[in-house]
Amino acid sequence: MTRFLSDSALERLREAADAPDLTGTRYQLVSKLGQGGMGGVFCVEDRELERKVALKVISVPDPDGAWSARLLQEARIIAKLEHPGIAPVHDAGVLPDGRPYYTMKLVQGQRLDEYVAAAANLSDRLRIFLRICDAVAFAHAHGVLHRDLKPANVMIGPFGEVLVMDWGLSKFLRVADSNGVTSKQNSGVGGEGPSAHSFRQETAHGSVLGTPGYMAPEQVRGDAKLDQRADVYSLGALLQFLIADALPVPKPLTAIRSKALASEPGQRYPSVPELATDVAHFLDGFAVSAYPEGPFAAGWRWIRRNQVWILLLLAYMLARTLLIFFRPR
Repeated sequence: MTRFLSDSALERLREAADAPDLTGTRYQLVSKLGQGGMGGVFCVEDRELERKVALKVISVPDPDGAWSARLLQEARIIAKLEHPGIAPVHDAGVLPDGRPYYTMKLVQGQRLDEYVAAAANLSDRLRIFLRICDAVAFAHAHGVLHRDLKPANVMIGPFGEVLVMDWGLSKFLRVADSNGVTSKQNSGVGGEGPSAHSFRQETAHGSVLGTPGYMAPEQVRGDAKLDQRADVYSLGALLQFLIADALPVPKPLTAIRSKALASEPGQRYPSVPELATDVAHFLDGFAVSAYPEGPFAAGWRWIRRNQVWILLLLAYMLARTLLIFFRPR
């Protein structure tokens, strides 16, 4: 008699087969945290340092080694990006089952989409956005594009930490020298070994990698000559997500969003710091470059920015007037 396994039994078998072989390593499996396109992420105990870390390992067939090369290149990129907004890598290597892995800080907290759904006013959201911009600008300064910025790839920690996660689709920026020759930016990220070569081949020449709704049009087209303005577009989509339920949205803020989301790269902010500067100016009550304002709008913005002092002055003048009219004669 033929017996069929239930869906739950099949799922348990898949998870068992997918679990990393940690025999002879310093790590002990605790639980599975999630599954991505090329690998699984597990919570493991580092027995030497007595702490929990996240371990990422390939979980797809990899006959030519391309996925393995990408995973190790991802680890190298993150290791070079030492920034408070980017989770650090601790270790990398190959497991006894032959699969490459790396371990990194175990990030606890909420994804950005979960955090926003629970609470957070507009000002708090925009300050979180500025911290995301800071991490992405740091990566750009070190020659790396993220290429997959979205709410699910940003974590908010229990103490307010803001971390940009999942650099699996990151790509080296390329710049032109004085002779017009394009080359990888000399940022110290990655190397010229076989794994670096495999990674660049995998992510160039027409490959469409990213998340619909957050990819720049040129990224959707598979343009291999992406620059930092592709991430600017994704940040614009993130900003749109953060302000979507803010009613009414101030016009300067919608102008910032629209400029970041321009379909043509030349019409966007040329860099992440310039986008962040406009958002910071909006938060502080100053003019933003994306929104040309008339005298009335400028005057009203000045009043809002200085409303506390204006109210104090009006209160003082009112008190003086009352004293003049009602003082004993």
